Amino acid sequence: MKIHHVPCLDDNYAYLIVDESTGEAAAVDPAEPEKVVKAAREHGVDLKLVLTTHHHWDHAGGNEKIKQLIPGIKVYGGSIDNVKACTDKVENGDKLSLGKDTNILCLHTPCHTRGHISYYVTGKGDEDPAVFTGDTLFIAGCGKFFEGTAEQMYQSLCVTLGSLPKPTRVYCGHEYTVKNLLFALTVEQENVKIKQKLSWAQQQQEKGLPTIPSTIEEEMETNPFMRVDLPELQEIVGCKSPVECLKEIRQRKDKWRG
Repeated sequence: MKIHHVPCLDDNYAYLIVDESTGEAAAVDPAEPEKVVKAAREHGVDLKLVLTTHHHWDHAGGNEKIKQLIPGIKVYGGSIDNVKACTDKVENGDKLSLGKDTNILCLHTPCHTRGHISYYVTGKGDEDPAVFTGDTLFIAGCGKFFEGTAEQMYQSLCVTLGSLPKPTRVYCGHEYTVKNLLFALTVEQENVKIKQKLSWAQQQQEKGLPTIPSTIEEEMETNPFMRVDLPELQEIVGCKSPVECLKEIRQRKDKWRG
């Protein structure tokens, strides 16, 4: 499979997932549908379906228009998330296929929204898988707890996403990486991996290049929200449990002005 970034709005990313054997493609969160359809044409692929991570306008707001532009396209979204123009509701564990070699597993990752879905995508055997995490997992960060609790975010990040294979590539919904890493350094000032990744991300930003994808392994090393199981991090933050630690770090991030 091939994955193409399609920058949208101020700092959003839509993505094209392409099954190379057939040229069939899925669009993830096509907030600016004309841009996404144009990118599909430029890559010579046939858009068959939309994968919506959650109901917020900057992710689902293009669904009605893309249905007009491509009659018959299927629009998938979480069964309890009230996704705009959704044709097919999905739940945790549902499986979809794209073309000949690409399989999609729907993972319920609630907290940012109640019905948020992350999409875990596998291609041919020798390819690293990918996960499209919307606004649940960001590079070095996580989404605000708009419709859920710290317990839910812990389950979504550290259990559901944290149990994916370490080489899994992480494609999130926004380009927030530099700010997230700057904040991460305020939590773990001695973390060398965070310092190294920040330096790299700043260089990418200066060149106008994306900092995405990351991997699950990199997130385990640099994302404070995915490191809350570590006793040393709990000690730094002054908490006695992973969930309490996650809640405290999120509260600090909400107040942080960088």
